Amino acid sequence: MHVVQQGSGPAVVLCHGFPGLSYSWRHQLPALAAAGYRAIAVDMRGYGRTDAPTDPRAYDRASTVADMVGLLDALGLDDAVFVGHDFGAALVWDLPQWAPGRVRALVQLSVPRTPPMPVLPSAAFAHQAQRHFLHLHYFQQPGVADAELGADPRGFLSRVFWALSGGYRYLDIFAHPSAGNGYLDVLPEAPPLPWPWLSEAELDHYVQEFTRTGFTGGLSWYRAHDHIWREKQQRPDEPVTVPVCFITGDRDPVQTMTGARSMEQMRASVPGLAAEHVIAGAGHFVQMEAAEQVNRIMVDFLATLD
Repeated sequence: MHVVQQGSGPAVVLCHGFPGLSYSWRHQLPALAAAGYRAIAVDMRGYGRTDAPTDPRAYDRASTVADMVGLLDALGLDDAVFVGHDFGAALVWDLPQWAPGRVRALVQLSVPRTPPMPVLPSAAFAHQAQRHFLHLHYFQQPGVADAELGADPRGFLSRVFWALSGGYRYLDIFAHPSAGNGYLDVLPEAPPLPWPWLSEAELDHYVQEFTRTGFTGGLSWYRAHDHIWREKQQRPDEPVTVPVCFITGDRDPVQTMTGARSMEQMRASVPGLAAEHVIAGAGHFVQMEAAEQVNRIMVDFLATLD
């Protein structure tokens, strides 16, 4: 497992999503270090310089929780505050229950805690894909998205970063049918760089890493949905009682995709929820799009724990 660390003090572990890297926390690492924390950004399983098993079953919840526990053990840490975004947030929501005693608090970005689907996720995705293109369904097909995205890492990364940002309405891609379309066929063309929150050099870093590794590791997190669903049938979610700070952008499409009741569901299942922040104009990549605001919110929340 590859990690990037800055600072000393209480540990804060940062867990990215798709398509991310430890580099996705480049704005948070120095801010946390300056505030007196040991900031630890992880290349999650399947990404960057961390091992990337090819079997989606290796990305089930037991395995990804074991990664985080193993990381704490390897660094000699009893516990940490965990920060999650996207798939990282989905994992981090489960850590207090699956790794009891190792989690001081959570800072969660973008993804509210919602109950598991009533049916197998792949079946739900297939049903939705009958009506419109759905990346959640498209990504389930072994090798297909891997080849498409891997053939044009720069094109994919620039388009998906733009499409999910506050500058675009991601749900417009649902106007496209599934039949005959890949992801690059439905994603919008991205405007030229630099953007206010992403430079050419920053995009180059992502392109270099994903050109080297490909996208199969990241896509395996999508392909593990059914495995995690089955795990949770045997181990139902419990309330999250550790202190939690939730941050999202008001233009993040996840809020629409998770349903109108998602915030209400989170409040009901997270009695430890201490703060909610909605940042105007920000989309899905809130830690990059509104870095200064996210840093200030995080540091203020962490101070309440000390």
